[in-house]
Amino acid sequence: MYLYLGNDTIIRQNDIVGIFDLDNSTVSLKTREFLSNAEKQGKVINVSSDLPKSFVICREKNDFKVYICRLSPVTLMKRSSQVSRALE
Repeated sequence: MYLYLGNDTIIRQNDIVGIFDLDNSTVSLKTREFLSNAEKQGKVINVSSDLPKSFVICREKNDFKVYICRLSPVTLMKRSSQVSRALE
């Protein structure tokens, strides 16, 4: 199934590696370094027109993409579980 991130961006749920809170996780130096390196490599896609609240790491073939999103991680997880429940 798919998960809508906003701004006409949809990702496959099977490709999601993790959904992270931007405020809490960027306290860590390692996370900031990861996001900085991903941005330098052109792997960050900003789908947020407002203040971003989360980032989603997705597999893409033998690589990864990072989506910066205005939706909270809680909202994304609820959307994800609603899609899964609808299939049952």
